[in-house]
This record gives sequence, C-alpha cells and structure tokens, in this order.
Amino acid sequence: MGKLKLKRLGDLINFKRGYDLPASQRRSGPYPVISSAGITGYHDEYMVDGAGVVTGRYGTLGEMYYVDGKYWPHNTALYVTTFKGNDPKYIYYLLSCLGRIRTSDKSAVPGVNRNELHEMAVPVITDKDQQKKIATVLSALDAKIDCNQRINAELEGIAKTLYDYWFVQFDFPDASGKPYKSSGGKMVYNATLKREIPKGWNECELGEYIGFKRGISYMSSDIQETGRPLINLNSFSLTGEFKVEGTKYFNGKFRNENLLNVGDLVVAITDVTRNADIIGKAFVIADVFNEAPLISCDVAAVSSSVFGCFYLEQLFNSKAYHNYVKYFASGTLVLHLDLNGVNWFKTVLPSRNILSEYEAHCIPLLKQREIVIKENKQLIQLRDWLLPLLMTGQAKLT
Repeated sequence: MGKLKLKRLGDLINFKRGYDLPASQRRSGPYPVISSAGITGYHDEYMVDGAGVVTGRYGTLGEMYYVDGKYWPHNTALYVTTFKGNDPKYIYYLLSCLGRIRTSDKSAVPGVNRNELHEMAVPVITDKDQQKKIATVLSALDAKIDCNQRINAELEGIAKTLYDYWFVQFDFPDASGKPYKSSGGKMVYNATLKREIPKGWNECELGEYIGFKRGISYMSSDIQETGRPLINLNSFSLTGEFKVEGTKYFNGKFRNENLLNVGDLVVAITDVTRNADIIGKAFVIADVFNEAPLISCDVAAVSSSVFGCFYLEQLFNSKAYHNYVKYFASGTLVLHLDLNGVNWFKTVLPSRNILSEYEAHCIPLLKQREIVIKENKQLIQLRDWLLPLLMTGQAKLT
C-alpha cells in the first residue's frame, strides 16, 4: 500500500481558469465546450489537448469532469492539465471526493479561489503504481455506468425514431399495417401548420389539451443524504434524459398532492446553461425509487387526457420544438420558462388510436430503461462509497 501523506494541493496540480466563449461566437464543430455544468455544447476550435479535469469555479468546488482529448474549458470553470507526475485519473477521483473527506483543519471545501485551493492540505497516496490501481478500479465502475447510459440512449433512440417515423414523416401503420404516407395515404394541406398532414388529423394548440403542476420550493437545509427523492434541474441531461445521479433527497414538509407517480411526465422550466440547452426538455418518471418522488420548483409535471406521456416526451425533446420554446425563456443567470409559450405551440393532433398505439410500443422500452437505471443507481452508490475509502487508505488494493 502506498504511503498516505498530507500534501499541498498546489504541489500536485495547478488549476487554470477557462476561456470565454459567448454563445453568439460558437460554431458547430467536434470539440466539446466544458463548463461548470459539464459539456454544454461544441465548437470548431479547442484550447486544450490531453488528459484534464474540469470543475466549476463559482461558489464551491463543483462536480468534476474528466476529459482526455481536445476541448474548450469555459470561463465558468477551472481546469487542470499539469499533474506533476501523478496519475491524472487518480487526481480526478481525489478531487471528486474532496467535499466528502476532511482534508485539513477545515471540514468543508473553501470557495473556488485558485490560490485558496492550491493551499489546501489533501491526503494523497504517493506511490504511482497504487494510484494507477485505484484509478483502474474506479474507472471500471465508471465504464460500466457509461455503458449503461449508452444502452439507455439507444432505447431512447428507438422511441425517437418511431416518433419521427409516425408523427413527422407520417408513416404510421395504416389499416393494413403498411406505412401510411409511403403507401399512398391521403394527405391534406393544413393552412395553420403550413404543411400537409394525414386526412382526418387536425391541428391544435398544446394548451387545449395539457395542464401543469409546479414543483416545490426548498431550502438548502431541506436537502440531506437520504429522504424523499426530489427530481430537480440536475436530473436532466442536455438531451432530456433522466440522470439518476442528479437526484436530491428532501426532508422538509410537503403535501401528498405534491407526489408524482411512475409514468408521469416532467419538464424543466428553468435553466442555467448559456444556450438554454435544458429549458423545456422532458422525461417520463421511471420506476427506480423506493417511494414516490417530488419535483423541485425548477420542474413542472405535465398531464393530458389526449396526448400520452411518451408522445409528449418526444415532442418536447425534438429540435423543432426546442428551437421554438427557448425563446419563451428569460433571465440573466437563470432562465425561467413562460409556460404560455408551451400552451401556444401549434402542432398536429393525431388520431387517438395511433397515439394509443405509440404509447403501447414505448411502455416496454421504459421497462428496459428502468432495469438499466436501477443497475446504474447501485453502481453509483458503490463507487461513491468506495471512493473516499480508497482515497484515505481505509481500503487497500493488492
């Protein structure tokens, strides 16, 4: 076992400040832009190439993101590329658990000032081979978590493809089971939508058929390690999928009508990304909690007696809808969505039997996603339990 020593963090790494890149100056490209919220877009230029760690630089030491390649660290973040002989992945995991272990006389991580961070005394295993072993074990868990996330992305992709095929291209199954439009199904021009739609279908404003239930407000003291699951803004990925690791746990007061059920649809109504990436995005609540969850004030539940939750999930996460609704979000540091914008959205109103058939196809996809999410939840708990034990030398690898 490599010897554990207290060292000055600045003797292990050197934090640098990221680079400004306004949304108006971003150009589509292959290089991720990494901010305090992770990847928040892509650009055709990069500022850093190689192994690195990126974290937020406002408030407190934020979530850590490991990257190995070409990227643009945003000016809302700090990044590390100089590891002074230490294993980069080991340093990433060490930084990831700084908020959970006592590193010096202080029990909490100080504010993100580079000079203060560099002066922190942190426990570090000095043996480089042991550093690599620790990084290998934790990386294996992260690799499985990432694999599961890709599986769920594929399952989500199946639902999206079916949605596009049926409700964008209008090749839903006709009475004979053949693709409607491709098989010569009758199409009529709709002046409101300015496009042809299947005969017998209509147009509508969403507000005619949907309703909203807003989430609860909370104080930081209401959030603890355990409690009632609280779906919040961090529960949304940039593409709309549910992030189980973003769940918070609420210990304040609430009413039973605040609780949600499996299969309910939730939508993000605030956003802190610069490009309004998350605002308006939605997901269906999976059966992955031991008790009914709550939603925070950053989230609203959507109900409808006509549209199914899976149909609305795909609609809300579609590019065309997102390009529309993000202009109803306003604010400086935090964007807030005007729900009137959602209500005013004009869309096609499919036949009810086709809507019901689509929902039936999506139910087994959700069941498969639930299995994968539950496994990831267990893997994340194992990793987060093991992480500080390895970093403080309480668990040994041979």
